Amino acid sequence: MTALAPAVWGTTYVVTTELLPQGHPLFAGLLRALPAGLIALAITRTLPPGAWWGKAAVLGVLNIGLFLPLLFIAAERLPGGVAATLAAAQPLVVAVLAVTVLRDSPSVWRLFWGVAGVVGVGLVVIGPNAALDIVGIVAGLASAATMALGVTLTKRWGRPAEASPTAFAGWQLTAGGLFLVPVTFLVEGPPPAINPTAALGYLWLGLVGGLIAYALWFHGITTLPVTSVAVLALLSPLVAAVLGAILLGQTLGPIQLVGFGLSLAAIVAGQLPAPARSPDSVPHRDHGESGPAEQHDQTLAETVMPISTGRSRSGRSGRWGRRRAAP
Repeated sequence: MTALAPAVWGTTYVVTTELLPQGHPLFAGLLRALPAGLIALAITRTLPPGAWWGKAAVLGVLNIGLFLPLLFIAAERLPGGVAATLAAAQPLVVAVLAVTVLRDSPSVWRLFWGVAGVVGVGLVVIGPNAALDIVGIVAGLASAATMALGVTLTKRWGRPAEASPTAFAGWQLTAGGLFLVPVTFLVEGPPPAINPTAALGYLWLGLVGGLIAYALWFHGITTLPVTSVAVLALLSPLVAAVLGAILLGQTLGPIQLVGFGLSLAAIVAGQLPAPARSPDSVPHRDHGESGPAEQHDQTLAETVMPISTGRSRSGRSGRWGRRRAAP
């Protein structure tokens, strides 16, 4: 079920470019977050307990308030393929944060398949004439970094027992939406005119891409390994590529198909545990040979034994059995 969230997010590129008014990425992020968050709060009637007011605010800003506008900026200023490839770097960032924040052991397996996933997405969606824009590139990388940090902190803090996945998503959507309200009107000014087509796009992004998708996503983060969840984000650009081929007449050549297969392999491998080390790679000793640890334990045992039994190594009585010398 968690995989449905990034699959739905893969529709963002088509919806943004084909349905929404251009030049208002912050407003798009605001309408995707705040209405959905308020609806979730009304349905669940659950507010954050105690310290979770602050935690929900931090997670809301990272996962929603910063991530969504950066994502829309990248989608508007870059070709969809370039923006998707930058967003696909999120599993790599999560793999690093899992070591530094969650104290997980470094995993070459995760890093390898994270790089493979980015390469695969690049082969699928970057065309030979892809134009690069520095603002769009920075926004794309920043969106991947903020989402990765939000995912990692969500895993570290968990979810309160009294909060359902819908309530948990509602807290963050509301916090992120409230963060976007002043920023949106200060940067973009009055909202754009919304025609029926744009209203349909905002409705899809808010209810399906916002409330439902984030509820599934946060539930997966709290129940599955964080690196396994992060690599599922590769589904988003793959779905975007498929929709581009179906709805916009874009074609997938042999190189794109190879990249598609590589990305799918990375997604599957990310759900599997790292291969166990071969027994031949573990140092071993010949039978009967004692290592430093065993030698230390043996010496310690020989030292302690006379005290515990009242006998010394030479066979004489210990100090508790030693007779008092004659005066």
